[in-house]
Amino acid sequence: MIQATITALILLAPLPVMAQGFADPTRPPGVIADSAESAAAGSGPVLQSVMLSPTRKVAVISGEMVVLGGRYGGAQLVKLSETEAVLKSGNELVVLKLHPQVDKKPVDGKGAAGRSPANKTRQ
Repeated sequence: MIQATITALILLAPLPVMAQGFADPTRPPGVIADSAESAAAGSGPVLQSVMLSPTRKVAVISGEMVVLGGRYGGAQLVKLSETEAVLKSGNELVVLKLHPQVDKKPVDGKGAAGRSPANKTRQ
């Protein structure tokens, strides 16, 4: 009797788990995903990826691979960093940011508590 009850519990235990869907852990939160999709749907170019190596510097702009110095449409890729690409068309510069919704600001070198990280005391 006990063995039959244990067997039934073991067989029925996975059923609720199998009914749940799996969320993609790499998908950005809804707000970021929505803004990225709306930016991609816009008329301007979108920086999707940056690949930097000692021998090659490439940006993926709206699905097209563009090497540093190469052309995207009528513009030339004149600058490339880890987070942005700069396109030049005539006298106009267009800065494309990899994460346009993120605004990074420099830190003054102190930790969250106002102390230098090297001066933290062990607790």
